[in-house]
Amino acid sequence: MRYFLFLAVLPLLAACQPAAPDPRGVARDETLLSVNAAGRADTRPDEARLQLGVQSNAGSAAEASRANRDKMARVSAALATLGVKPDDLQTRNLTLQRIDYGPERGRFRADNLVEVKLRDMARVGEAVAVATEAGANLLGGPDLRISDREAASKSAYAAAYRAARARAEAYAGAAGLEIARVLTIQDAGEFGVPQPYARTMSMDAVAQSAAPVAPPPPPSAPFSAGVTTQEVRVRVDFALRAK
Repeated sequence: MRYFLFLAVLPLLAACQPAAPDPRGVARDETLLSVNAAGRADTRPDEARLQLGVQSNAGSAAEASRANRDKMARVSAALATLGVKPDDLQTRNLTLQRIDYGPERGRFRADNLVEVKLRDMARVGEAVAVATEAGANLLGGPDLRISDREAASKSAYAAAYRAARARAEAYAGAAGLEIARVLTIQDAGEFGVPQPYARTMSMDAVAQSAAPVAPPPPPSAPFSAGVTTQEVRVRVDFALRAK
């Protein structure tokens, strides 16, 4: 009989114990609200990447290689006049091969493709013109970038939080509640924004579109950097309470 009485008292003792804290961080008189929001920021690119190269055909491998090297040296020198430093040039493709098809069959072809980093956006069109005039006959790009993406995203982060806060206030007002405090802020990162990448051109595709001899130098091409839109997402957990 005492054994059964002891078991009956156990639920009563458990009910007298204080409730365990909510792992979500809300108090017993609070309501949890999770809000997902996005923020956007428009930033003007401050860096351009161009793919520039030289393709040379000759009767021997040594002659094709020499002609290609000389032309590439002139291209590099022309770009240097625009402030392009050696560290701003990176070789992306370097080939030397025998041509086994078409009217150039039996001759040799040398290709040299470099990626050019330009920090003066006002001179991108001029860079294309001077490189072509110096002998470049392969061209790709530009790939426009933002050098400090984290700094450029700060206003997007702030906009995302403000949007989450405004939405939470709307929910709380409709329910007759108010925001007591912020529990957590979770950064969901950038959304729908292409990341910078080092693009390597297919030399087979380029060779088909490139003329064996460089065309007359064109005037400086019109170039517009425009703006790059960055979007970030955030999740904010709010604790709501009665007014």
